[in-house]
Amino acid sequence: MTRIRQKTAQHLKESQNKAAFLTTFNEVDMSKIIKFRKKNKDRILEKHGVKLGFMGAMAKASVLALKEIPAVNASVENSDTIVYRDYVDLSVAASIPEGLVTPVLRNIESMSIVEIEKGISELVAKARDGKLTMEDLMGGSFTISNSGIWGSLFGTSIINMPQTAVLGTYGILDRPAAVNGRAEIRPMMYIALTYEHRILDGREAVRFLNTVNNNLERPESMLWG
Repeated sequence: MTRIRQKTAQHLKESQNKAAFLTTFNEVDMSKIIKFRKKNKDRILEKHGVKLGFMGAMAKASVLALKEIPAVNASVENSDTIVYRDYVDLSVAASIPEGLVTPVLRNIESMSIVEIEKGISELVAKARDGKLTMEDLMGGSFTISNSGIWGSLFGTSIINMPQTAVLGTYGILDRPAAVNGRAEIRPMMYIALTYEHRILDGREAVRFLNTVNNNLERPESMLWG
């Protein structure tokens, strides 16, 4: 094992041993987000030098949901204390040849979707170039993992302790969906929240995913940057 993989394995196994894991699922109709991306990607690339993907929108939708359910952005300290935060430092799971790393994009609650996309792109580039610093990897209050880029349709993630939850996002696949009582083919994505059951109950986890879902399916509810 590389040193990074050894450290990651130790950290993840420690997380499994300490946390009470539970996962809940939802699915999102990505039609409006895809339409928005198609309409704006060339303009944003020209103006900001950023390729517009889906992670910016997912992160923005998550930030709005975290404001409503702050326990998802909390952590356990000293086994019996819950620490709540008024900021969101996003850990982004990135796979490099040496192993899995989770660099942190800080204070995304104050960023637009474009700013989030740019920050994530810069962190992933640093990871691939082997230029991440210890500061890039320290902290983090919430994680988003995107295994959909490799074709995964759904799954469960391991919590990045001492965080409370990790949001898994997966591949977008055209499939039948009920729309106004009729079956239509829509681009659908599964999302999954794996959470620390000592802090979060199922009701809060489901509320979080429902809020993320509503934000993505009704993007006008988010402030596009």
